[in-house]
Amino acid sequence: MNAPEFLGIPIEFIFFGLTLIGIAIWHHRTLQVALTGMTVVLLYKLITQDFDPGHHFNEEAQTLVNLMGLLLGFEILAKLFVDTHVPKIIPKVLPHNWVGPFILLCIVFVLSSFLDNIAAALIGGSIALVVFRGKVHVGYLAAIVAASNGGGSGSVLGDTTTTMMWIDGVAPTDVLHAYAAAIPALLVFGIFGAIVQHRYHPMLKGSYETPPVDYKKLFVVLMILFGAIFANITYDFPSAGVWAAIILGSLFTKIEWDELQKAAPGAVFLCSLVFTASMMPVEKLPPASWESTFVLGFVSSVFDNIPLTKLALEQMGYDWGMLAYAVGFGGSMIWFGSSAGVALSNMFPEARSVTNWVKQGWFVILGYIVGFAILLLTFGWHPHTPHKDVNAPAEQVVHGE
Repeated sequence: MNAPEFLGIPIEFIFFGLTLIGIAIWHHRTLQVALTGMTVVLLYKLITQDFDPGHHFNEEAQTLVNLMGLLLGFEILAKLFVDTHVPKIIPKVLPHNWVGPFILLCIVFVLSSFLDNIAAALIGGSIALVVFRGKVHVGYLAAIVAASNGGGSGSVLGDTTTTMMWIDGVAPTDVLHAYAAAIPALLVFGIFGAIVQHRYHPMLKGSYETPPVDYKKLFVVLMILFGAIFANITYDFPSAGVWAAIILGSLFTKIEWDELQKAAPGAVFLCSLVFTASMMPVEKLPPASWESTFVLGFVSSVFDNIPLTKLALEQMGYDWGMLAYAVGFGGSMIWFGSSAGVALSNMFPEARSVTNWVKQGWFVILGYIVGFAILLLTFGWHPHTPHKDVNAPAEQVVHGE
């Protein structure tokens, strides 16, 4: 049965677009909006098409279980890293001129390569609260979000979008060249953002509390990272390695299990968007190209990048590093375009203004364009070969093939 269309657009995409618009409007009810959208799309396909929900869920089950496990596990990872007290040492080593704010952005960038970008942004925001005595420029907040998103764009451990690619079978090396765009972008928005912040309120000198590093927790952090990599290479199931390390670590250090309760709604929200995206007729999408990838960066600033990544994985034919940069960094251009931006705005409510974010953080948009141009000029557009056989049953899809 052919799927009905409206003005040449499959109805599923219209429902999906309305869901994403609803998420952008009702920020405090994102889970309810996402679950409603998923239910509407599912019922629509059941009524109008020959759609087998059980078979479809079986095909997506491994991806969803892995993603849920990693989202919850990385929340524990982020809390453990904060509790190591390493972030509290950082303010003592920052220079007290415009270079200090720039180095802080570089630190957030590096942290995001192995921590969740939300955690990296919150750590950066927490440090900024201390060293700028709470007076943080909105443009600098945009730069913190851009640093967290850019830092995770080339690492399969640093962003939910790249982790999804990894789970789906994309090799870690296939996203690594995203840093050819992210690093130049960091130089652009980082320098401008640091100068703006220094003029607005310079970093104040003073003594900062530096409790001793908790090496047990730091060791568990390293165990979790190693577990994710080992389990993905060996069993094609990285979340198993993450949770094995967490459980083992709980034997000799305290794990804040309450973090799971905080993280669960967000994890369910993202998984529901991924499942909704998996029901889209991707054969109706425009062909993958560098032009469409560039545009996706701007789309990502208003629509969640998780479902956009899922659609791209279903469609295939992309240069994964270029896509990772576009959808990852692109969400930084508006405060609600990424989870890191939403999280940081909870700490700094003054950031919840699209006008102020764009006007005062214009250099983030400039950084995106410059980074993308450099990546295109240096690496070009090179779509990767299909990382999975779309005609094979889900259980026969082998990692990296």
